[in-house]
Amino acid sequence: MFLMNARWMLMFLTRPNALFLTAVLLSLFTWPIQSLAGDSLTFEVRLSESVTNKPISGRLFVFISSRGEPRLGPNWFNPEPFFALDVTGMKPGQTIRLDDKADGFPAPLSKLKGGKYRIQALLDHDFYASSPGKGVGNFFSEVAEIEVDKATKAIPLTLTKIVPSKTFRETDSIKLITMKSSLLGQFHKREVLMDAAVVLPNSYGTDSKRRYPVFYEVSGFGGTLGSMASRAKAMQSFQKAGNFEFIHVLLTGQCKWGHHVYANSAANGPRGDALIKEMIPMIDSQFRTVAASGARYVGGHSSGGWSSIWLQLNYPETFGGLWSSSPDPVDFRDYQQTNLYAKPAKSIYFFDDEKKKPLARSRGRVIIWYPDFAKMDDVIGRGGQLRSFEAVFSPLDENGSPKRMWNRQAGTVNPDVVEAWKKYDINLFTKNNWSELAPKVKGKINILMGTEDTFYLEGATRLYSETLKELGSDAKVSLIPGDHGTVLSRNYYTRRTEEMKAVFLKKFTSNGASQ
Repeated sequence: MFLMNARWMLMFLTRPNALFLTAVLLSLFTWPIQSLAGDSLTFEVRLSESVTNKPISGRLFVFISSRGEPRLGPNWFNPEPFFALDVTGMKPGQTIRLDDKADGFPAPLSKLKGGKYRIQALLDHDFYASSPGKGVGNFFSEVAEIEVDKATKAIPLTLTKIVPSKTFRETDSIKLITMKSSLLGQFHKREVLMDAAVVLPNSYGTDSKRRYPVFYEVSGFGGTLGSMASRAKAMQSFQKAGNFEFIHVLLTGQCKWGHHVYANSAANGPRGDALIKEMIPMIDSQFRTVAASGARYVGGHSSGGWSSIWLQLNYPETFGGLWSSSPDPVDFRDYQQTNLYAKPAKSIYFFDDEKKKPLARSRGRVIIWYPDFAKMDDVIGRGGQLRSFEAVFSPLDENGSPKRMWNRQAGTVNPDVVEAWKKYDINLFTKNNWSELAPKVKGKINILMGTEDTFYLEGATRLYSETLKELGSDAKVSLIPGDHGTVLSRNYYTRRTEEMKAVFLKKFTSNGASQ
């Protein structure tokens, strides 16, 4: 959850100046609302003829930031105002006005506090990037520095730039694989491509007869193949230290709604089936893999941690083991401190004593409150982390959008939608299918969680651990001191490599031959 975009902030929060930064963040979440701008303030955004000759539909944003390029926001841990409006068929040369009718965080445009700002407009029509500002082909304006007061009326911005594509840097040992998915194409009724980065072990080019086990790693929310490949290459020291080389296949979960977690769903289509039936066979055909369950593993962190558990349970004979760290909620009786099954229905936003519920913390201090984060998520309008969950777990409404699991104003849980969510409750899935799963997942489940997870995910993992014990599972669920990111230590990577090696050597020799 959130990890890839926020890792630097979480690391920063562990340093001595964390208390100061936390105070700053808390002040931002109580951002003073003043009507200095007046209700006549508008942003006048024009689509330049220089960037397109066709009408464009999507979501139009104006971002504000004190530094850098505002379009790359919002910064979930340091939020600043932004505004958004859905547009249909915006024509080249056309100007669209954003006023109080636009969605706004933390409040409508008329409540914008007077002062100096850096602003930037963005038209998001590529809904398959981790954030609107990174969507290849999206249009954006130059950064404008403005001063807002009561006299300010219309602020013009022109979309003159296009978000460029990034070239994946292939090397002799890092390859980009792109595959056209028939399953996803049939579902979405358009061409759908699946990407993976393949990081080859050091000996791959010198030992042409050797076959290798494969570790499939699913990214956290917002993860990119480029960043994952760089990290995976750097981590090959653990392979050397453990005398265990493997092919490292990197997968992202990016999609229209955020992260599809490789689960088949009403909004995202048969993502799990596409991986198992199309991507993995292709990897096996193009690289010298040991194409057998005992030599194929899956893992990930955060949203990728949830993905790895789900994939192992749903395709138990495909993978020989899972290594999940800090997974998203695996038991909906503790969905970030809310029991979704409670009767009467609970509020996502507030505890029973009506105190506001936090969504994230650092060193015991709250840095994000659930209502505030949900507001940001909603103004983004598509693939924020919370809507990402709904896109996987919820059925679709009459407009083809995932149904809301909770009321955005009051935070009240919708029991009818929760009922549909049950089939994605990993704890329930495990209990309901245990008689069949037990022999197939024996010795395969490894889960790591911090006792003070940044996003309050440890409660669900504790409940799942209790269930696994009651079922008589030999699963290894470890809760250790740490938060969402700090659990990823050198000791963890060393242990993971050693455990994969042990699984592999039970069935195969070091060169991949069957024993």
